[in-house]
Amino acid sequence: MSFSGSSWLKFGLFTVGLGQSFVFVLVPPLARNLGLSEIQTSMIFAISAIAWALTSAFWGRASDKYGRRNIAILGLVGYGISLIALITPLFLAERNMFDLAYLFPALVLGRLINGLLGSATRPASFAYTADITSKEKRTLKFARLESSFLLGTVAGPLLGGFLFLITNETPFYVFSVLAFIAACGIYYKLEPSNIIKKEIPRNIDKIKWYSRTIWPFLAFATILSLCQSSLLQSIGFYIFDTFEKTSDLPILISMTFALLSISTIFSQYIFTDAFPMKNSNLLIFGSILLIFSYFTMAYFHKISIYYLSIIILGFGFGMTRPALASSLSIAQTPENQGSAAGYLGSVIPIGHMTTPIIAMPIYSLNPSYLYYFSSILCIGLILFIICHPILRK
Repeated sequence: MSFSGSSWLKFGLFTVGLGQSFVFVLVPPLARNLGLSEIQTSMIFAISAIAWALTSAFWGRASDKYGRRNIAILGLVGYGISLIALITPLFLAERNMFDLAYLFPALVLGRLINGLLGSATRPASFAYTADITSKEKRTLKFARLESSFLLGTVAGPLLGGFLFLITNETPFYVFSVLAFIAACGIYYKLEPSNIIKKEIPRNIDKIKWYSRTIWPFLAFATILSLCQSSLLQSIGFYIFDTFEKTSDLPILISMTFALLSISTIFSQYIFTDAFPMKNSNLLIFGSILLIFSYFTMAYFHKISIYYLSIIILGFGFGMTRPALASSLSIAQTPENQGSAAGYLGSVIPIGHMTTPIIAMPIYSLNPSYLYYFSSILCIGLILFIICHPILRK
């Protein structure tokens, strides 16, 4: 049985998830061993995140004009090239075949390719799904796209750890090949969506980030991104600071990421497929779960309650993320689906960009303060949903 075009889109997002999670696991220690500081290493990812934020909306609009398939393929090819460009300087430097003076700019360039081109796949994939899916089923379809990416983030460290036994660079080259395979599958199997350019009126109003049907969703997504990114970037420190007497702390960190991803996927299946809920209810109940989980993490310092909080947190993200993407899509006209998906993709990296200047200073005062802060932000999200007519509907 051959893959359908939509299946190849899901596989493409899966391959992106593979590399995204493994890059954060392996590149920092390799770079530090070769003489780069923690600040330099974080700048590699920060510059890429800024590029992603600046280009995602552009690629969404480009998919409206040049086709979802072409832009999705471009993103996967760019992502595959970025993995090769990122690991090759490290590979050569380890063997004294590359001047260490040029290592930092080379790594910035390699990761920058992902921010500039790799950002094209997500908005094109979600816009294509919106084109071919009814409003009633859109939340379900978006959840399955999200699940494909999350499965990749779970499998990345596992598969990458096995391939790492061969050589340090093997996982990166394998993941890049998988991305190229996904691009070929999309090229041959993905049928054009039903959006026909000649049927779109020339005087149609193009949406902007500040449009009435756009900015409420972007504001919600920005706060959600900060809450999630601050957790991901602080959780390693939190475990070492809170459970320092526990053995095998790195294993606890790995289990945290695995439980978070698995519970998110399970939540998406339960509340968008098996027992579907309205988008507004998903946003409200998901935010309530986030409030509860952040509060319990901050107040209770027991390993059992910590893992329970992580599972509940995954349920909350599994409810809010697909509901937010679906609600934004439903609020737009067909010819603006790519632009809307691009704008949403542009705010996803904002959390990673602002965590060092907003979240981490709060964490440095007291680890619990950061999670109290996140719970307060989520309370604000609930009030925003209740008060804003577009989100409420």
